[in-house]
Amino acid sequence: MDEIKVFGPFEVKIINCRGGGSRGFTLIELLVVIAIIAVLMAILMPALSRVREQGKRASCLSNVKQMGLAWIMYADDNDSRIVNGNTSTGAQNKDGTCWVYWPGRGASEEQRIDGILRGLLYEYCPNLKLYKCPTGIRGEVVTYAIVDSMNGYDAIPGAEGQIVKNRDQIRRPGERAVFLDEGRLSPASWTIWYDQPRWWDQITARHGDGTNLSFVDGHSEYWKWKDPTTLEICKSDYDYWQGTGRNGDMSRCEGSQDLYKVQKAVWGELGYTSTE
Repeated sequence: MDEIKVFGPFEVKIINCRGGGSRGFTLIELLVVIAIIAVLMAILMPALSRVREQGKRASCLSNVKQMGLAWIMYADDNDSRIVNGNTSTGAQNKDGTCWVYWPGRGASEEQRIDGILRGLLYEYCPNLKLYKCPTGIRGEVVTYAIVDSMNGYDAIPGAEGQIVKNRDQIRRPGERAVFLDEGRLSPASWTIWYDQPRWWDQITARHGDGTNLSFVDGHSEYWKWKDPTTLEICKSDYDYWQGTGRNGDMSRCEGSQDLYKVQKAVWGELGYTSTE
């Protein structure tokens, strides 16, 4: 065969192969190919980024479910008493008295890991990787937190009598949250107001403007936030929120369906009359 067809971006060329030679691509043709590749990359990169994020979200969801199952096994072995969720309880003791320990903000990674090893749930969840979301802050080894109502910090103003100590006290276990992805380990447990429409601890939105939670019955869920104010809180600087944000107008979110949903999951009910 003396001739071959070469299919270019905009035309078909017939090349005579007699003499054993054929010409290469011209500069224009190479530039066209490069431009096509660039367009394809621009189309594909966002899709690949979404796929990676979905993978991280799924991994985090699995982690928080495993933590929830460890929480259930502890209660099964202790006559339905639930593990202490306050990470500052007995932190100086050698024997575990809470689920993990908060060693302090300036602690080394070794000290943070030691806080897991001495915790009461390590026996039921001995894989260190399960304590951290794949998108967690570098240097943190625990990013999940138990909510106050599940045997956590018991001095929340307006929430007297709402702290659960025994699993048998919990009604509608499929609706009551245990763990959520706080982003980093903090002292005590994860706090949200009970008797007013207001956030206290910062909520996270690392997974497509949402976060993952586990529940008393052992299942886990991904919740995507809908209120722009919720996302503003999620994306606020951590130090700003800890000092100013949580005490300012941004924390007050009357009418926020995101806030109501989280409060009901934590406390089982709203401790005030909402406008919904």
